[in-house]
Amino acid sequence: MVDTFDDFVEQLQSQIDEDTRQTYGEKVFQRWKNPRYLQVIADPHGYAKETGSCGDSIEMYLKFENGRVSDIGFQTDGCGTSLVCGSYAAQMAMGKTPAELTEIGGEDILTELGGLPPEDEHCAFLAVAALQSALEDYVSRRNKD
Repeated sequence: MVDTFDDFVEQLQSQIDEDTRQTYGEKVFQRWKNPRYLQVIADPHGYAKETGSCGDSIEMYLKFENGRVSDIGFQTDGCGTSLVCGSYAAQMAMGKTPAELTEIGGEDILTELGGLPPEDEHCAFLAVAALQSALEDYVSRRNKD
């Protein structure tokens, strides 16, 4: 009985993986399976949590050193596309100055991914909204000091 169930689960996962590759492409699939920067950072210099109209939330954590992003993390309670977009937003932000962060937009993530199905494009903009809000938090904190 266990072998039958295990075989079923393995077959189901294989089908999910293949459907995901077909719908989203290899680049999105690989990042979904191996997200980068999926971490909580203690004592961030900038933090934000944004919730999209779909109900997904993305949290973004920023640390700066010598005027550039030196560490970044994100968390999401959302779908796989939110996970992928959060990961790419974080990747695009690493090493950037605050001014350079303001230039990152949702379209940049969509371009990097080779596009997403229309119903998932909002995830790229949600990830950028979290990044920009974390930057605003960082600037606000600096201005208080």
